[in-house]
Amino acid sequence: MTEIARGLDPLAEAANELPEHYIETTTALVQSELRSLKHGDAFAVLDEYGDIGVSGPCAEGVYFNDTRYLSCLKLLIEGIRPLLLSSVVQDDNVALSVDLANPDVAEDGFIVLPRDTIFIERTKFLWRGVLYERIGFRNFDGHRRQFCITVCYDADFRDLFEIRGSRRMQRGRVTHALGKAGPEFHYDGLDGVKRTTRLTFWPEPTTADHKSATFLIDIGPYERSSMFVSIVCSDRCAPQLTHFSLAFRDRRRAIRAKTAAIATIDSSNGLFNEVCRRATSDLYMLVSRTPHGLYPYAGIPWYSTPFGRDGIITAMMLLWADPAVARGVLSFLSATQADRFDPAADAQPGKILHETRNGEMARLGEVPFRRYYGAVDATPLFVMLAGMYFERTGDRDTIAKIWPNILAALRWIDEFGDRDGDGFVEYLRETENGLANQGWKDSHDSIFHADGSLAEGPIALCEVQGYVYAAKSAAGRLARLMGDDDAGAKYDAAAQALKTAFDKAFWCEDLGCYALALDGRKKPCRVRASNSGHALFAGIALPERAKTVAKTLLGRSFFSGWGIRTVASGEMRYNPISYHNGSIWPHDNAMIALGFSRYGLGSEAIQIFSAMFEAAAHQDLRRLPELFCGFSRKPHRGPTSYPVACAPQAWAAASIFALLQATLGMELCSQSHSIRFVNPLMPQFLDSVTLTRLTVGESHVRLKLQRHGDDVTLNLLERKGAATVMLVK
Repeated sequence: MTEIARGLDPLAEAANELPEHYIETTTALVQSELRSLKHGDAFAVLDEYGDIGVSGPCAEGVYFNDTRYLSCLKLLIEGIRPLLLSSVVQDDNVALSVDLANPDVAEDGFIVLPRDTIFIERTKFLWRGVLYERIGFRNFDGHRRQFCITVCYDADFRDLFEIRGSRRMQRGRVTHALGKAGPEFHYDGLDGVKRTTRLTFWPEPTTADHKSATFLIDIGPYERSSMFVSIVCSDRCAPQLTHFSLAFRDRRRAIRAKTAAIATIDSSNGLFNEVCRRATSDLYMLVSRTPHGLYPYAGIPWYSTPFGRDGIITAMMLLWADPAVARGVLSFLSATQADRFDPAADAQPGKILHETRNGEMARLGEVPFRRYYGAVDATPLFVMLAGMYFERTGDRDTIAKIWPNILAALRWIDEFGDRDGDGFVEYLRETENGLANQGWKDSHDSIFHADGSLAEGPIALCEVQGYVYAAKSAAGRLARLMGDDDAGAKYDAAAQALKTAFDKAFWCEDLGCYALALDGRKKPCRVRASNSGHALFAGIALPERAKTVAKTLLGRSFFSGWGIRTVASGEMRYNPISYHNGSIWPHDNAMIALGFSRYGLGSEAIQIFSAMFEAAAHQDLRRLPELFCGFSRKPHRGPTSYPVACAPQAWAAASIFALLQATLGMELCSQSHSIRFVNPLMPQFLDSVTLTRLTVGESHVRLKLQRHGDDVTLNLLERKGAATVMLVK
């Protein structure tokens, strides 16, 4: 990911300086069980009560286009916060359901409303820029009850980067008014955009001002009553407000439409089924419809926007279950591909987007991320995904449409990615406001030498060379598809030359893995890091290296019991509570597991799968977070949370799909119209797995894999079409 909390370099600490885009943290996101909702470019982060900002300054809020439109929302009964009974995001992530009860309410020393008399049910969801809420009341007393409900609110219109800790010299102007429909907050931005938060209530409040609205509820014995609150976020055009029930119906239909054609997983393990359902719900909450198709936004709260690298890797891991996401990612990134030089955005022609932002600070250039291209890996990953997508679907029309973009990406790799012509792709940022490190480990201190000194650029990362190898291998196949056999042969030869050069320059026999990177002097960063596993994922590793790399990554210095650390313990900058220097990332582990599977190391992939499943079982909502700390596993305890990890996170959610694919050895090929399971294995926590709506070409099948000790059998339950289904041992 990008621009997040990072461990500080000793020199920076001495100078009392923080890295660029550091997330200032005084409260942890895991301090309370936050609840997240998302639709399109709007998302909400709420506490367990469904409130916002009750505990003081934090990441909670209703956000739209990278701006917080609501910074406070609090529900009170007779001036007191209700008692929390339960709080859960529904299984499909459409709505938050919160059950509350009144506390004891005293007047002149006497209890006038005994606790648990009034049951309060809150239902909240986002739809088209509006946060809808129904607040239901039920009187469980045999007497009529009257009580006062107060809704407190505020809007600060802070940019997401401000909330993360960025300092601003000046801001726009916030004003408030009491409109016909209810209170309104207006922000005249320095970027010329007028942003508005409008609250509407039904029934109308008894009293209302710019801070709160009060309602007198009169409810008979055992009766029910409801009130509705809508929070409308608008900048360039106001979203259309509709009735709660109609919006709720449309929101649910929309999520069902997105998931109607995907392959589904059902297993013998109920807990694993919960993990899979949560992963699916998280993914399709984060997947937004763009003019170019579906795109998985990276994560909530810091990254609810398109990221090139994250979107590509998420699409890769989800490809066997839903290739429509890959098609949307390829189309979106083609449409946003750089076509000119822009040093302030780290852009050169052909380069693939790193991220895009719509907030005030990005629009003004206070941060460089309006359209930012500071990722060295997104461009080869884009070509790599195009090859994987065609192999999976046979969709020649999509490949033909984006073929000019693929060629532009390949030119970028050779001309701008490899500026010194040594055959390796390197990075060196062109703007001081951009990211110092531009691989997936983009903390300022994540690329270093064995003595702890930071590498100086241009830097050639281990995994990036693997992605370039896979991109050129894919380009060879795609060029032949497009009728250019000469170009296909050229790309094939370039891939093989890179494979040979990579092994010579990066392999460290004494470390049992590849060097983390080469610095600007071509000196290897002789650090044991998880990046070596990505070399297996991409296929650049020589076959004789694979088993050694796997043994190293599963050794005690790497494998914590919960997964493989980003950096091995014992390295100079190892820190299990850092962002990139010793933590554990589910997507990193899933890509490594796919790499193990590629080289026939299924039992090693099983170890990762089992650890990730057990980690998920300990998480709130059975949800794998962006990352967790790299401390060694201890009996009777789950993994240690990372304080500002995003949850949900797209590539973390997609990891479950990749881990299952890796251990089952699943291969889907449109050209041979086949579904193959090569040397499949299943972990001990699974006795059987049933896959439904598994498609290849025009065919789709339902099948069941059953474990018998260390053996796996395949039973084809249903087939429509002529696809071949094979178990290969």
